[in-house]
Amino acid sequence: MDNRVREIIDQIEEILNKIRPYINGEGGDLDFLGYKDGVVYLQMLGACADCGYIDLTLRDGIEEMLKEEIPEVIRVVNIEDLNSPLLNDVER
Repeated sequence: MDNRVREIIDQIEEILNKIRPYINGEGGDLDFLGYKDGVVYLQMLGACADCGYIDLTLRDGIEEMLKEEIPEVIRVVNIEDLNSPLLNDVER
């Protein structure tokens, strides 16, 4: 892993840790699964996993925060199945 990717991952984790208390307050949580080619892979957990607002939370909340702070981030994807081929070769 090159240094810039490590910096991006560190920034992602820092931002997600700032967001986490708000998500926990609604009975949910998130797990950072990895980063690859501008895409952040998360798994929404708890109440968030079944919430009707999950897309809004991801797109207008988490994704916008990450994109604002980290220009390399282009989108955020929720992964429900940890065996998804999308997770092949992601950086953690």
